[in-house]
Amino acid sequence: MDKDSKKHREFRYFILIFFIYICAIQQCYSANMVKKSTIESIIREDMADMWALLNPDEKRIITDNFHIQTFKKNEMIYSEGEKATQLMCLIKGKVKIFKEGVGGRSQIIRLIRPVQYFGYRAYFAGENYVTAASAFETATIGFLPMNIIETQIRKNNQLAYFFIKELAMDLGISDTRTVNLTQKHIRGRLAESLLMLKDNYGLEEDGATLSIYMAREDLANLSNMTTSNAIRTLSCFSNEKIIIVDGRKIKIIDEAKLRKISRFG
Repeated sequence: MDKDSKKHREFRYFILIFFIYICAIQQCYSANMVKKSTIESIIREDMADMWALLNPDEKRIITDNFHIQTFKKNEMIYSEGEKATQLMCLIKGKVKIFKEGVGGRSQIIRLIRPVQYFGYRAYFAGENYVTAASAFETATIGFLPMNIIETQIRKNNQLAYFFIKELAMDLGISDTRTVNLTQKHIRGRLAESLLMLKDNYGLEEDGATLSIYMAREDLANLSNMTTSNAIRTLSCFSNEKIIIVDGRKIKIIDEAKLRKISRFG
């Protein structure tokens, strides 16, 4: 009787452990399914232009290899000299692409807005990163391994053309900025930067305040000038009633005049 009772208790214990194990597996499976469903939703909605070019098998491959990471303000995403292995897409937040210059002074090359792709040019060029990227504010970024992208591009002409077009547009923006930063005077460069911030990130509910708050040093690095020159030029714009400056908040009150300054440098 005692032996039978012991076997009975052991059997019940085994059933309990087995039940807990099955529940744990189901919970993990459900969690993974939710995660996969969420990722697919993000890709389908936020990266709709690329998603629409994929067939069902390609969509499955992209979803299975896609992962999301959140970066804190000023956290590095990649550094100059690192090997390029990932296609990145900014889902939420702001990212700056920059290069360290002489004397530790940075030059902001480009500001990324949702939903833009970045970090892949170096891979196609067969080189390491020549710039660095960091979160300008808390940023959520989607990552896809470039070897996966390359494989899909070789099989999907529409996807290949998509990235050719993306690279071509980036090159056009880069060429325009190079000309503007080298040929325009200080006032023209700063005016152009303010308008670029407006076009990239928009305005707050008042319809005038830039939706991005930049330190004077960052604004200077974006405009290829010293911080002191950026401060003086902002002060001049303020005195001319072109903008209103309140700490890091900048309100554009005469956009037409700002565009004229930007155009004629």
